[in-house]
Amino acid sequence: MTIRKVKSNVALTNSGNLEIFFIGAGSAFSKKNFQTNILIVKGSDHLLVDCGTLCSYALTQYNCKIADIQNILITHSHADHIGGLEEVALTGRYISNRKTKLFITDEYKKILWDQSLKGGCSYGEYVDKGFMSFDDYFTQVRPEFISDSPRPLYRTKVGSIDIKLYRTKHIPDTAGTWENSFYSVGILIDDRILFPGDTKFDKELLDWMFACYPIEWVFHDCQFFGGGVHASYEELKTLPDDMKKNMFLCHYGDNFKNFNPLNDGFAGFACRGHYYDFGRT
Repeated sequence: MTIRKVKSNVALTNSGNLEIFFIGAGSAFSKKNFQTNILIVKGSDHLLVDCGTLCSYALTQYNCKIADIQNILITHSHADHIGGLEEVALTGRYISNRKTKLFITDEYKKILWDQSLKGGCSYGEYVDKGFMSFDDYFTQVRPEFISDSPRPLYRTKVGSIDIKLYRTKHIPDTAGTWENSFYSVGILIDDRILFPGDTKFDKELLDWMFACYPIEWVFHDCQFFGGGVHASYEELKTLPDDMKKNMFLCHYGDNFKNFNPLNDGFAGFACRGHYYDFGRT
């Protein structure tokens, strides 16, 4: 893997290598590193994973417009992951006249629309004698259900990019398992790169993924305090060395300079504005 800082423009195509670009790497309330939203690029294909409140603004810092994004996958419904999606919907319908593809299960489509997007998007106009719906703004691409053991697993393709989605346990903080947690997913990219999204400490999940797939690198969210709804830095430090050595930490607070992940066995902090290039399989 090679890491490089964006020079001027973020590109939505490349020569064919699998790359992840960190639009942001900070926590929900970060003022220094934007929010953890990523762009996956491979050849002529791209996928935006999460579109938070700062995503559109952050993209302009890399000379890219949110309207240029054609494919989006949302991991869960916190504002730092969906706060920019209303802008995508409205600009797509009224400015660019194009529906963005949203890679989303039927279960989460209903949750996302009814509990988050409907209030701002439904009442703009009448369509077929009724208010507007999800399908007036987005083209749904349904991931294929492939397994329910040890937890639901789906698969979808974005051109040449293979994505597997799996349930995680993020909120509420009292949830003991993924089964009694609000809907949230992590993703596995090309069976190589693990991006758990937002999750509490869940070694069972990591053991499952490492046992079944040839994981090369992990980009894991972390928080610098105990409790709450993310894996804490101290909890992640307890992972085996062979897991930590290829694990970058993201979704971190603005006090990140108080910590030294390299000294604690991690690969380091993921950095906003940087490409992570994994080459070709």
